[in-house]
Amino acid sequence: MFNTLTRPILVSFLAAIVSLTACKILPTPSAENGGTGSAFNPDKKVEDIWAAKAIPYLQQKAGPFPEVHALAKTDPAAAGAKYGNPKKQANSPWTFAVRLGGKVVAANTQSRAATMDVDADGDGKADARVQIGPALRGTALRDSLDFIQFNDFTNQIDFAQFGKAFNAYADKTVLSKLPREALEGRSVKILGAYTPGSGQDLPLVTPAEAELGPKP
Repeated sequence: MFNTLTRPILVSFLAAIVSLTACKILPTPSAENGGTGSAFNPDKKVEDIWAAKAIPYLQQKAGPFPEVHALAKTDPAAAGAKYGNPKKQANSPWTFAVRLGGKVVAANTQSRAATMDVDADGDGKADARVQIGPALRGTALRDSLDFIQFNDFTNQIDFAQFGKAFNAYADKTVLSKLPREALEGRSVKILGAYTPGSGQDLPLVTPAEAELGPKP
């Protein structure tokens, strides 16, 4: 027989077992069911705002690349106020909207992260590197838009997926249509965005619009 001290412990133990058996085990959210277990669809969200909001915003905000980059090197805050996203998170780097025009002086199309180097000032040297995909690095397109805020998203995962969806949409609708051969010597016009890197690297521009001239 249980004494009066052990009876409350036994009752609590039995209650815990009943509670556990009543619990329903739920599957862990995965990429197949939405990643975060929500109805959030980053690809659909990008598609909905691309032509209606994102492209018009970049067209209005972008400055000539040489002008933007020169100001960004001397006064990043001033460049950010004029060409960047002033609503960015305080600890995030500036991302600038730019129009880049010039001539392709080099191209790397051997990897999925293909690029072309562009001379924007006519001196024969590359001033910027343009991503042409299909693999695109960074989230410059997302981060350049002042109507996209981190706090609008449920969590960091959704925000990151949204950035990747911008790159995927740019590749599908714009960059996948570009040629991959005989790029050097062609003229190019780009509307896009970039985040300044180290002083040793060419600025890496992610296009939202891209136009290549004919073979020289």
